[in-house]
Amino acid sequence: MFGCLVSAAHKSSGKTVVSTGLCAALRRRALAVQPFKKGPDYIDPMWLAEAAGRACYNLDPYLSTPDELKRAFARRSAGADAVVVEGNKGLCDGMSLDGRDSSAALARTLGLPVVLVIDARGITRGVAPMLLGLQAFEPGLPFAGVILNRVAGARHESKLRQAIEHYSDVPVLGALGESAALSVTERHLGLVPANEQASAARCIEAFADSLEAAVDLDRLLQRCAVAPLRADPVESRQDRATGAVRGARRGVAVEPLEPLEPLEPLEPVRVAIARDRAFGFYYPEDLEALRAAGAVLVPFDALRTPRLPEADALFIGGGFPEVLAASLQANAALRRDIRQRIEAGLPAYAECGGLMYLARSISWNGVRFDMVGAIPADVVMHARPVGRGFVHLQETADAPWPGAAPGVTLRGHEFHYSSLSDADPGLRYAYRVVRGHGVDGERDGIVHHNLLASYSHLRAVAGNRWPWRFVEFVRGRMAAQPAESESRPEPASRAQGCAPAPSSVAAPVPVTP
Repeated sequence: MFGCLVSAAHKSSGKTVVSTGLCAALRRRALAVQPFKKGPDYIDPMWLAEAAGRACYNLDPYLSTPDELKRAFARRSAGADAVVVEGNKGLCDGMSLDGRDSSAALARTLGLPVVLVIDARGITRGVAPMLLGLQAFEPGLPFAGVILNRVAGARHESKLRQAIEHYSDVPVLGALGESAALSVTERHLGLVPANEQASAARCIEAFADSLEAAVDLDRLLQRCAVAPLRADPVESRQDRATGAVRGARRGVAVEPLEPLEPLEPLEPVRVAIARDRAFGFYYPEDLEALRAAGAVLVPFDALRTPRLPEADALFIGGGFPEVLAASLQANAALRRDIRQRIEAGLPAYAECGGLMYLARSISWNGVRFDMVGAIPADVVMHARPVGRGFVHLQETADAPWPGAAPGVTLRGHEFHYSSLSDADPGLRYAYRVVRGHGVDGERDGIVHHNLLASYSHLRAVAGNRWPWRFVEFVRGRMAAQPAESESRPEPASRAQGCAPAPSSVAAPVPVTP
């Protein structure tokens, strides 16, 4: 198998362009390419998934254990001809002083060589000590080669190559020049997501064209031949408890989490999920975990759909509702329907952008837009981040989902430029913020009727079993209101008692353009 981790000396060096172009170029060779992204990240994986034609999974050393990372990598790369992991920030950057959560550490954990992207602007001979310093700082880490980026011309490239080849044993695999075709529009959270760009496919093709023309892909493949990691075939008690191995046999890649009661065949729970240009921040492994817990995900477009689809619950993830606030405001029928359903007790979960949409309004650049109004608070956008990075949360007595563990710290992440104003002082909160900002620096997870809405993003890793807890919460609310459930028209899939076919379970929910 071919495999590599694409990294750089520092952020904004061109890792995403190279990783995305590499996925597309290898796919052109009829290779099955499995992309990964060192997380947390929602946006870069959208580009990688589009380029590879397969869901891109996050690998996060801060939120997952090394063994969990190995299992996730092995299971999701099984059957792939090539694996491309895009690192984040610089090769040696991370939260921990010892580098245990850096891209270099992830490469060691997975046994992958590093393809180093070097931003060559304003540097010539100095590229050598930069590369030698990285090698000395990470002794024993295999470097497959260097791809020079933003090279000014042939003379500049020649000087860079001479310095690297004279002072180091790392080969130069190629050089990319400055080009408008090798750029992606950025905004306050990074790159503009691929699901917002009509030209995303053309951009990816341009990236692949440039990689094929400027990089020796045959040599890169030769330098990056690796032995595939093998998933542990032994079905542990933990696997049985979460249904992970059973799910894998159905074609669902699900990580084993903390033990739960064995999952017997249960009636599916229909969860309406916003999937559109405004809301696209979902981890595929979390969606797979929801399905493994018995959820049938029913996508809808918050920009166009006039009413929620028939469902037992609602899930709205993150995204950029402020950018599309005018279109969200214009769909008054859906906003009214969601507000009425939540007030009537519909179980719902919202993260970040979803929280913003469910508030009364969003104000950005001096303009106010009406939103759903289920949360008695207004959202105000700011020029700088309000909450950014990993969060540690402890559940309060108001946390609504079953299986709460008092005193246990949940880990997640946040990245938002907004805050709440004029919030109802009587609001209840599911979390006490130990690290991070959340809603106000001390609390997060607004609880209103059967809604839980937070700025924090949760992930189904390292014992955080939120998908199972949410589905069980929905089932509990359904059981508490049998009369209402019996009066509803029977959806076709439920009347037939069928879950999604294996092929649809493993695939990401399609995004409505």
